[in-house]
Amino acid sequence: MHVENPNLFVISGGPGAGKTTLLDELAKLGFRYAPEVARQIIQEQVRTGGTALPWADRAAYIGLMLQRSIESFEEHTPAPGPLFADRGIPDTLAYARVIGLANTRAIEDACRRYRYASVVFLAPPWREIYRTDSERKQDFAEGERTYGGLWETYEECGYRLIELPKLEPIARARFVCEHLELAPPNAARHEAQS
Repeated sequence: MHVENPNLFVISGGPGAGKTTLLDELAKLGFRYAPEVARQIIQEQVRTGGTALPWADRAAYIGLMLQRSIESFEEHTPAPGPLFADRGIPDTLAYARVIGLANTRAIEDACRRYRYASVVFLAPPWREIYRTDSERKQDFAEGERTYGGLWETYEECGYRLIELPKLEPIARARFVCEHLELAPPNAARHEAQS
């Protein structure tokens, strides 16, 4: 059985491409979003001394990513109005493929079962803003490979992809709103504060 959520819009891309900054900007405009589960997992694993990390037990990390991504999807379904997701279930499949995980069947099944809005926004690699931190240890080259894997995976899963332009966060937010023909709930208040 398929679970459709046509109001849940995925914003994805490689690490350090400005996804979360864009989502924060959309939140200022009045839109809600589901936070990235991968970063939450890394923070929890580091705090508790766990090994389900992208630089340790990658298979366990992917297992948690899949579980938490499904939980996030279910928690935000149905979405009565536009809601954004910082990554989606196909991100887990793309990452599993990038690292060469042998068995991806459960992830592929989840990608078929849980369906987001048909349009997915992908943030391309952007060297000028790319930074590593305690949770993002991938180098820029891995970020580029991840982006290519994401594009292929989302396309294979039947989504229509729109590459985000390399613009300031508010301009990126406006780009998303224009493509989805959404009027930001707090646009007037946000403009007054800018």
